[in-house]
Order: sequence, then structure tokens, then C-alpha cells
Amino acid sequence: MNVPIWPGSSSFIAASASFYGSNIGLRPTPFGYYDSDTVFKVEADKLADYCARSVGYPIMDVELQDINFWAAFEESTTKFTTMVNMYNAKDYILTLQGTTKNTNLSGREIQTNLGRTIQMAKSYGTEAGSGGTVDWKRGYVVTNGVSQSYDLNVLWANVSESGKRIEIKRVFHNEDPAIVRYFDPMSDTGRGSQAMLEGFGFGSYSPAVSFLVMPLYADLLRMQAIEMNDQIRKSSFTFEIQNNKVQLFPIPEKNVRVYFDYVLIDDRNNPLATPTGSISDLSNVPYDRIQFMDINDIGVQWIYEYALAVSKSMLGLVRGKYGTIPIPGADTTLNGADLIAQADATKLQLITDLKELLLSMGREMTVVAEAAIGTALQQQLAKVPSKIYIK
Repeated sequence: MNVPIWPGSSSFIAASASFYGSNIGLRPTPFGYYDSDTVFKVEADKLADYCARSVGYPIMDVELQDINFWAAFEESTTKFTTMVNMYNAKDYILTLQGTTKNTNLSGREIQTNLGRTIQMAKSYGTEAGSGGTVDWKRGYVVTNGVSQSYDLNVLWANVSESGKRIEIKRVFHNEDPAIVRYFDPMSDTGRGSQAMLEGFGFGSYSPAVSFLVMPLYADLLRMQAIEMNDQIRKSSFTFEIQNNKVQLFPIPEKNVRVYFDYVLIDDRNNPLATPTGSISDLSNVPYDRIQFMDINDIGVQWIYEYALAVSKSMLGLVRGKYGTIPIPGADTTLNGADLIAQADATKLQLITDLKELLLSMGREMTVVAEAAIGTALQQQLAKVPSKIYIK
């Protein structure tokens, strides 16, 4: 049995030149994500030596080659950058949704804002008529002096909106304001103002056209009296609307335009409000792979430990294939299963530790921590004696 073993050294830079020079399409690492990273090139050979020594070299033969260690190095670096990017994307997804996905966000601080919250609130503004993302349109029907009911779908939607479904938001059907029924501010004769003055006992004064400033309560009382009279003694102006069929009260006695505001239901229900090419979810948040040279010592150490675990797993698979090997006078059992179990436990622990670290540094936990620090500072400052100032 001829099993390749670790020769004791490697040269990632020389391998890069060889692979890319004479073997076009091949690379030292499976994907080549970091083959051009200058720091990764230097650390690749150091990591290979570290992993080989950690599993017993030179006392024991190590049935792995340099490309196996380099593959473990690439996998570990990718795992680290993926987890960091994933937690960053999760933290800022509400801020990033709807923005362009053409800018790499790796290594950039994301400035949070209320844009997404306001965007979500605009749907309520549309219904309330106080803003939003859907246009309110205005139409009208002409009463005929006979009918009380008018089908707005037939009279307006089918004609002016090409049969599109509409939803009525507001109907302008009300009587004239009380103020115009007893006082005409555009009157040149002042008859309306004079009648109002006499009605409230101010007849001896000059009319409003002579720039007399009347008390506001006089206007309010007269308008209140007119409106109360209309409410009790007359059929008040109102309407009922069902399925865009409006019924007017009282029955219109002449041809007038009754205006109404409406929205197109297709516009209101359209979920595709953001432009094409925008960030929609975790799958297209533009976090690119972080290059190894940009990772600090905390991340580098995690990568080394994870690469060692991956190397142990690969070595365990190789040794598990053979199980035992003959030696003079006996057989020796290889520790493939032990290596795989150790590797799985180590990888699980490393991933758990990294998750907990990233969660503790997320926006939610950071706000909680800052609140706790602020409370503690207030408690400390409360114990500081207050000074008494005497002038």
C-alpha cells in the first residue's frame, strides 16, 4: 500500500506559479478565492506546517498533502467571512431592503435610518389620505335631478380608467358652509354684514365694509345656529356607498357634479414598489467575501483552529478507509474514527462560540449593553456628593 504522506514542507507561492503557469484552469485551492491574497499566500505554508505538527508529524506519518491543508485553509476562511457577513446582513436587512445592490458592503459601516420604517408606514398613510405611495385620483358624476343612486364603476371607472377596479376614498357631497348663507365677504353693499350686525345687536355700528372688526364669537354662534337648524329641521346632506354604488341624500333636484377621490386597486395592491435590482432579502445583500489580509487577529486565530479541525476530519476519513495497516509481525489500527469525532466536536464548538460573539455584537444586544452601562453610570454619579455654591 503506497499512501502519499506529508513531506514536511510546502510552497504555496511556487505552487501558484506552477498551477497557473503549466496547468491552466487548475489552482492550489479548490475555488481560488484567496489565491491572489498576499497574506493568504504567506500564511498557507505556515498553516500547513501547524496542522501537520498538530496531528503528530514528524513522529507519525500524516497521510495528507499540501493541497489538502490549503483546501482546509480556504474553507475555514470562507466559513468565517460567510458567518460575519450573514450576521451583518441580518442586523441591517430592514435598513438595506429596497436600496441598490450594486455596492459591496463588506468592511463598510451601515448608517441606520428610519427609511424602511417610514416606507412601511406609508401604506397606512395611503388609506388615511395623509401620504403614501399610491396616487389618489379625483373623478365626478353628474346628477340628473331624478336618480338617487349612481354606479361609479359604470359612470367613471369603465370610461375613464379603462374598466380598472377602483376604490372610493372620499365623496364630496355636502351643503354649502353656514358662513356663506348669512354673510358674503365679497359683498360690496354690505347687506349681509348689516343683517348680521342687526341680528346680534350691533346695528348702530358701521358695517364690515367700513373695516369694523366683529367679534369671532358672533360668527361662531350664527354658524352654529344655522348648522343646528339644518341638522334638526332638514334632510342633512349625506351618502351611502356599497360596491362603488353611491346613494345621495337628499335626492338631488338639479344637475350638479358630485366629486369623489379614489385609488386604483391594482396600484394599491402592487407589492413591487421598489425598482428592479434592489436588495430584497438575505440572498442578494451585497456582502462579498472578506479577503484574508483584512481579517484581524481574532478572526485569524478562529480560522487556524477551524482549519485544524477540517484537516483532522480529512485525515480521519483517509485513515478510516484503510482501518488497519500491516507491520512486521502484527497489524496496527488507525485512529480515523477518533480524529473525525474530535474534528466534529471542535467545529461545532468554534461555530457556536462565533455565533454567540456575533450575536453579542449585533445591534439589538449592543443597545441593551449601552442601556445597562448608562444605568450603571447614573448609579455611580448619584453617589458623588453634590457641591454647594455660595455667592
